[in-house]
Amino acid sequence: MESYDVAVVGGGHNALVAAAYLARAGLSVIVLERLDHLGGAAVSERPFAGQDARLSRYSYLVSLLPDRIVADLDLRLDLRSRPVASYTPVVRDGTPTGLLVEREPGPATEESFRSLTGSDREYLAWREFYGEWEQVAGALAPTLLEPLRPAAQVHDRLGGRAWDRFVARPLGEVVEQTFADDLVRGVVLTDGVIGTFTHAHDPSLRQNRCFLYHLIGNGTGEWRVPVGGMGAVSGALAWAARQAGAVLRTGADVTAVEVDGTSARVSFTDEDGEHAVAASYVLAGCAPATLDRLRGRTPAEVPEGAQLKLNLLLTRLPKLRSGADPRQAYAGTFHIDEGYADLQRAYDEAAGGRLPTRPPGEIYCHTLTDPTILGPDLAQRGWHTLTLFGLHAPARLFGGSEADHAALRDTAAAAYLAGLNAHLAEPIEDCLATDRDGQPCVEAKTPLDVEASVGMPGGHIFHGDLAWPWAETADEEGTWGVETDVPNLMICGSGARRGGAVSGIGGHNAAQAVLQRWDRTRNSPARTHTANISDATRR
Repeated sequence: MESYDVAVVGGGHNALVAAAYLARAGLSVIVLERLDHLGGAAVSERPFAGQDARLSRYSYLVSLLPDRIVADLDLRLDLRSRPVASYTPVVRDGTPTGLLVEREPGPATEESFRSLTGSDREYLAWREFYGEWEQVAGALAPTLLEPLRPAAQVHDRLGGRAWDRFVARPLGEVVEQTFADDLVRGVVLTDGVIGTFTHAHDPSLRQNRCFLYHLIGNGTGEWRVPVGGMGAVSGALAWAARQAGAVLRTGADVTAVEVDGTSARVSFTDEDGEHAVAASYVLAGCAPATLDRLRGRTPAEVPEGAQLKLNLLLTRLPKLRSGADPRQAYAGTFHIDEGYADLQRAYDEAAGGRLPTRPPGEIYCHTLTDPTILGPDLAQRGWHTLTLFGLHAPARLFGGSEADHAALRDTAAAAYLAGLNAHLAEPIEDCLATDRDGQPCVEAKTPLDVEASVGMPGGHIFHGDLAWPWAETADEEGTWGVETDVPNLMICGSGARRGGAVSGIGGHNAAQAVLQRWDRTRNSPARTHTANISDATRR
């Protein structure tokens, strides 16, 4: 039986981060991935037959990936800024209009707020609100790659006012006290419900935690487009891990994980049959619920995803009823039916067991920032991709037989596209390309499809609800947020504390935890490098 210092279950981006760090520190590492490719959900694919368009089907943008990880692993990545933060079309008093927010708000943003709301009040409130968040992000971002700090210490770091407004109280209270306009309130709230089935006043505060993660990446909260698609991120990480000496094995479906605190055995199957590897440590890049099953346990909690993903290939960008320039309106995040009341209404309908009649969602047009994901011919002809992230579509709404699932998927996709068409001067269907079989280039994925494709339980893109990025109990203080009940088994994926989204933070922190333990127990050559993992990566 092959033996390694570390065996990593799953080959998603976090697993690759962990493998690269550990291999560069001198440990032997094997990564076992069920699929025939690495990267998990962070990959680029050609979903439309005969069309040379590489879409990021499941994960779209990058914000939480720390620049430090990029530098540590010498990643060859080009993450580009979008000129527009968001555009939100709306009909006011019978007139189509919209709210434009530039990435760096200037005169155009100020005028857009004034034109929509009739005064400067909302714009000034917006600047003050996000100014506060810049300070929160600047204080929290550096701690994400450190051991968990006590809550009291983070409270002092953020200040009492920020803690009270953004941590101690439901996000809806602060939004309603700060903003008066329903559309502005909704645009703010959307970052609290992306990939999280919740509402503004949820007493669990999961909306606050989701909001926090969407706004603190690298201390700025900016969401950038990876040139070459999301697959370029995973490709760079796989390259870094291989260069460091990690063994990356695809088509290896892990069937069992056995750990006793000092040694481990990971069983898997591939095209040649059943196999197993021995290891000192196991890192789980899969969801905690999946890890429980691999250990022969009943999962403590099974997550539920709540999004519909739509991928489209267009022959042209559709014109807007508001008259806004499509190249500007689609350049950032394009909100659909995401007013404050719209979000609550859709949540209530979905919580009641039915698809929202006007489901909220947001669209990204990657090709306006990165045309390289299209073949040269398509780019020259002015084609574009659109990806829609639909909110409040929990997995529970798509159950039943395969036929039922397909019908519900089609119904939901049609409802999201109808919401977009309400703001277009021409229907989106007229702009759709067709594949080589003459079928419209539109693809829909429910949470159940996400689970079947990339193995995320319930289709939950974060592997479960996001947690505060600090220690909530005394026994968590000083840990890395990756530990389990067994010392040599750790979670390195999105299910780790401070995991979620394409960040690599879970992988980094699991690697750091292993190196610290390895130093204490193995008298390893990594001993002189564990104080600062950044030094270890430069060997």
